[in-house]
Amino acid sequence: MPRPSVVLDTNVVVSAHLNPNGQERFVLDLAVNGKLTFYYSEAILAEYDGVLRRTRFRIASDKLTESLALIRNSGKRVEPKINLHIALDPSDDMFLECAQEASAQYLVTGNKKHFPATWKSTSIVNARELIEQVILT
Repeated sequence: MPRPSVVLDTNVVVSAHLNPNGQERFVLDLAVNGKLTFYYSEAILAEYDGVLRRTRFRIASDKLTESLALIRNSGKRVEPKINLHIALDPSDDMFLECAQEASAQYLVTGNKKHFPATWKSTSIVNARELIEQVILT
């Protein structure tokens, strides 16, 4: 059976780093351990890096470097060939672009209101919904 494919919004990755027992951490762990096919673009990886390095999060630099390397090595990089203007927050369009390029089944976000309910073949879900749809069904 093929693994479900996902793109993770930055807020999911940040939450995963800040709450080791949360649903977002469970989803990130599934992604980096190969239980999900995890897609990212260079723009997404750069945003993960920039946001996670904010001093207010107090994430140790060595741990962050290790985590970003794990994300890079476990995910599949795509290069979106389109520029969308769909998301409520224009900075979120890169996640839809990545999902479209990868034909990802899911875009996982904590800000569903910024996105349409679906985009092409991608369902926009939060971490709990992904877990329910992928694991519990």
